[in-house]
Amino acid sequence: MQNYPGMPNRYSAPSKLLTLSGYGLALVLVLSALLVSLALQNSLGNPFWFFFSVAVILSTWFGRAGAGWLAVICGTLAVTYYFTPPVRSFAVKASELPLLLTFIACEVGVTQLISWRKRTEESLRQARDELEMRVSERTAELKNANDALVRQMAEQKRTEETLQVTRTELTRVARITTIGELTASIAHEVNQPLAAIVANADACVAWLSRENPDLVEAKAAAERATHGATRASEVIARIRALISKATPEKSRLQINQVIEQTVALAEGQASRNNVTVELKLSPDLPQVLGDSIQLQQVILNLLMNGIEAMTNVTDRAKTLVIRSESQSGGQIRVSVQDSGIGVSADVMSRLFEPFFTTRSKGMGMGLPISRSIIEAHGGRLWAESNGSGGAVFQFTLPSEDGPAA
Repeated sequence: MQNYPGMPNRYSAPSKLLTLSGYGLALVLVLSALLVSLALQNSLGNPFWFFFSVAVILSTWFGRAGAGWLAVICGTLAVTYYFTPPVRSFAVKASELPLLLTFIACEVGVTQLISWRKRTEESLRQARDELEMRVSERTAELKNANDALVRQMAEQKRTEETLQVTRTELTRVARITTIGELTASIAHEVNQPLAAIVANADACVAWLSRENPDLVEAKAAAERATHGATRASEVIARIRALISKATPEKSRLQINQVIEQTVALAEGQASRNNVTVELKLSPDLPQVLGDSIQLQQVILNLLMNGIEAMTNVTDRAKTLVIRSESQSGGQIRVSVQDSGIGVSADVMSRLFEPFFTTRSKGMGMGLPISRSIIEAHGGRLWAESNGSGGAVFQFTLPSEDGPAA
């Protein structure tokens, strides 16, 4: 069996000193067996069988096989010389030969048996030590692997947190960029109620300045001014909500209301580009669980893309159709269909790639961010070519009680 690094070489070939010590032990034990056997010979007859066997067993056990075989040889010579007639001679009578051969066979058998058992025990001990060493090494490896995994998980968590912060900031930047494109429309949207406020305030003053103030007309003008102020406030509130740096928070909402609020932001841009916006919203749709600001961002991005796609269209009406409808499986589908120049197959396959854009001033992040928002809401966003020209962008959302797509 191989030795592992760091394991003591305790089962390798014995050193010369250990071998010589074993041989010396064998000689001492055989000599001791001879002296005891000679001392007890007169009282016990021939007790060499027992004492020489003990000498062989101890020599083999403590001095290894070589010492055991030396004890067998020396013991056989001593028995032949001192205990086998004729005594004090290495000659053996024929009648004593069976006894001597039996003694030699017994000693050889004992030596082989003890050597085998010694080797077996040493092999088992070596296997146990190697197993302990392997277990220790594997335990250390598993501990190192576990520590590395813990560090990797901690690093991955930090990376995911950083990525989430970056994604949130990028989403907000995309919203602000979209609002930047709507600056003229927003100004028009705000100027209309402001102009109405001024006109109604002037009218109110005029009605009150007459010799006989007309309180009814003055009140009506004041109410119209109040309505205009409320409308302007709502526009500003929608814009602030859309660009605010707030943590996404899902709540129950009506998707039709989100669509209508978003269309109100893009109406000015559509009007400036002679685009007619048609709403075909199915009534009584179930509620969805989502973040209204993020969903407004998705819809606004699709509206702006549709308006942009129809900028250079001159041979047909510029119509942007927004639909909402229920589908089987508890899904709600929203589609934005334009009558623009359409999308080629090559461009269609890359529409949702980050930083890919066909718009001269686009960042190429609107659609990828929109897809990630919809997928985070458990839905799906995709695009298709419109058979009569233009393209259809649509997404699905699970209803409050429906399964994710």
